[in-house]
Amino acid sequence: MTTQPMDGAALLDDVERFHRRFNAFPSEAAYVAVVLWDAHTHLLDAFDSTPRLAFLSPEPGSGKTRAMEVVSTLVRRPMHAISASSAALFRAVSDQEGRPVVLFDEIDTVFGPKAKDNEDLRGLINAGHRRGATIPRCVGDGGAQTVVEFPTYSAVAVAGLGGLPDTIRARSVIIRMRRRARTETVEPYRYRIHEPEGHALRDRLAKWADSVREQVEGVWPTMPEGITDRPADIWEPLLAVADAAGGDWPERARAACVYLVHAASDDDRASLGVRLLTDLRDAVFCGADRMPTAVILERLNAMDDSPWGDLDGQPLNARRLSRLLREYVTADNKPIAARNIRTGSGVIKGYHAADLDDAWNRYCPPPPENSATSATSAAEPLLTSA
Repeated sequence: MTTQPMDGAALLDDVERFHRRFNAFPSEAAYVAVVLWDAHTHLLDAFDSTPRLAFLSPEPGSGKTRAMEVVSTLVRRPMHAISASSAALFRAVSDQEGRPVVLFDEIDTVFGPKAKDNEDLRGLINAGHRRGATIPRCVGDGGAQTVVEFPTYSAVAVAGLGGLPDTIRARSVIIRMRRRARTETVEPYRYRIHEPEGHALRDRLAKWADSVREQVEGVWPTMPEGITDRPADIWEPLLAVADAAGGDWPERARAACVYLVHAASDDDRASLGVRLLTDLRDAVFCGADRMPTAVILERLNAMDDSPWGDLDGQPLNARRLSRLLREYVTADNKPIAARNIRTGSGVIKGYHAADLDDAWNRYCPPPPENSATSATSAAEPLLTSA
């Protein structure tokens, strides 16, 4: 008797319906991405990388924890890591046969400004997106210690307030959660009743994954136009899952990919360095060819809806400004640094637009059409180089 192949599209439809019963995600794209991420955890070794799934919000009560609870019933071998030690996580993940899907709720306690002594956890999340990645650690006591390479490849989902470090954010599918409106309703989630329903779907996902594993391995799915580099790396496993499922999932997956990639690029929680460069260009220099450090700090710290007046509880100062800008280089490949500027009252430190111009062109979005950036402002004081 021939066994009928499983209908992958219908299965993913069922998983989506399960999420919709309990989760109010902010967009259709979010439901598609989360369902594909759930499924990809059952095919992890068929891919070269695994994207991080991040449920983030500015305020509590936005459904992040509920999203993680539902995800945990659907993925392969979930491990809730909110109170796990780094040593326990390294040991669990290094067991590649029994490797868990690591679920970090309250991730702001790991990455936020009050986080301490979490470098090992950050390294695990950062490195483990790539198949074959390892982190060396010393094992043993005293002089008997040996260096062991711990495998770190594992699927990771996180939930928390605020943002993520740039290195994690760039490897993540970001779902910006929000509080439910009065018109948005979901079912109450009851572990005793609904967890077994999720587990039944999980078992079906595992069985389907086994049936399509050879079809998925070594396949590079066609990317939507304009999706390249890191975004393509993130979405490759999810699109491969959608293609294997068939139905309308390949089309929906690519639409979700474009939507969420563009949303991430427009996100005002982007790299702090890129935000600084953009604000310097559009709100500080405004066409001037040089600017004193004191004036830069005054203007940045006075900006509404910007992070500069409160960075870890302190306004941006000259030392941190220098540290942020030295990560970028000038057109002749030298770190951007303050230089002497001669004014009518003497020589002061400041920055030159010519030094910033290459970074502006490489990293910043195009300036608004009505911005003063493209034209020199006559209101700027006349400054000369020392």
